[in-house]
Amino acid sequence: MVQMALDHLSREKIVDLDEERKAAMVSNLMVVLCGDKDATPVVNAGTLHN
Repeated sequence: MVQMALDHLSREKIVDLDEERKAAMVSNLMVVLCGDKDATPVVNAGTLHN
């Protein structure tokens, strides 16, 4: 599922992720997929990247 999501984002030119951001997305998606509770939306109000 994670690979399909990354492939879709790339193929449809929805977003262009560098390797670090891909890794973060993979980690976040795996937490959601493997978690035993519903996902809670989080609003990112900033960035670590300048």
